[in-house]
Amino acid sequence: MQRYSVFALVRQAMGWHQGWERAWRSPEPQAAYDAVIVGGGGHGLATAYYLAKNHGMRRVAVLEKGWIGGGNTGRNTTIIRSNYLQDPSAAIYEKARSLYETLSQDLNYNVMFSPRGVMMLAQTQHEVRGYRRTAQANALQGVATEFIGPARVKELCPIIHVSGPRYPVLGALWQPRGGTARHDAVAWSYARGASDLGVDIIQNCAVTGIDVEGGRVTGVQTTRGPIRCGKLGVVVAGHSGVLAGMAGFRLPIESTALQALVSEPIKPCMDVVVMANTVHGYMSQSDKGEMVIGGGADGRNDYTQRGSFSHVEETLRALIETFPMLSRLKMLRWWGGIVDMTGDRSPIISKAPVEGMFLNCGWGTGGFKAIPGSGWAMAELMAKGHSPLASAFGLERFREGRFVDESVAAGVAH
Repeated sequence: MQRYSVFALVRQAMGWHQGWERAWRSPEPQAAYDAVIVGGGGHGLATAYYLAKNHGMRRVAVLEKGWIGGGNTGRNTTIIRSNYLQDPSAAIYEKARSLYETLSQDLNYNVMFSPRGVMMLAQTQHEVRGYRRTAQANALQGVATEFIGPARVKELCPIIHVSGPRYPVLGALWQPRGGTARHDAVAWSYARGASDLGVDIIQNCAVTGIDVEGGRVTGVQTTRGPIRCGKLGVVVAGHSGVLAGMAGFRLPIESTALQALVSEPIKPCMDVVVMANTVHGYMSQSDKGEMVIGGGADGRNDYTQRGSFSHVEETLRALIETFPMLSRLKMLRWWGGIVDMTGDRSPIISKAPVEGMFLNCGWGTGGFKAIPGSGWAMAELMAKGHSPLASAFGLERFREGRFVDESVAAGVAH
């Protein structure tokens, strides 16, 4: 793999930048692999990378029906945090956050991780109690958070209107080491790293069927021909139920659209991430100056990847109460992604009812922040059959009533 550095940049500039290699290989699919990962988003690519790096599995393929970074990985608001309430959630999200801090160095690709800090506003007494409880839980979990008052909130984010008419800011749960990263760069960096370790990344290759013999997965049918495999990882977010149906079982998830938008670019005015659950919105400012805004998931099930005026209007109307300056901005663009929700708003990282098949889904709106930790845990589960990070998120918990309830701590869109 060609190493990126300032010296390489200068050297390539001397040759009019004609000598750069492709970031990753685009091979034809082989007839068989030790492991096949369906889904070329951040989670799938991270799984393949850690299978190769941590567990020495090199005969691995990632099958993506479209292009790398074209799904939810490129359609989110890039927030990274780990201030969750339940111990299993905090563990896997903190693992992900810590991996993000050195990801650019580990993969030799700038993912633009920015630990600018994340605050979750408390605008009701109920939220104050809830966030104080979460701060205490985080202290026991080793996750650095604190509950701060309105004056500190205003100091960190001067554009906030802390004494709003309906929902004054009573405080916030503050995680200084949370932040953002560049979403497509995360996907590209894992694709480049995995390809360098021998993983085949195969784009425009949709899975049309899953082969099962004697209760065990033996391969997949694709638009580019059949592929045999020893192990199959399904990491396809909102389409997880569709792939499960191909293998003959159902999943306790529902798919719905989640929308986001950006404003026209303006001068820097906000260097933290703010989530406002009561007024139902969250916001940060990108390096290009756009205000990146997200809201709640749609109230109906669908598979669309486009926005709707009614939901954009609802989100902006709510956020303007806390950020009045938004009323003077124009919307630049907006989009939607497909998220998969579980009943307890926690993911599924589990063996499937079909032997040799593994599932990674149900992240809801929290998928991007979890990519490194999710890939780490999924790779360990596929390679060893067990992962401490994933043990609480098994599919059997729904049958046993052993939920990992994050319906409050998961934040706005949950």
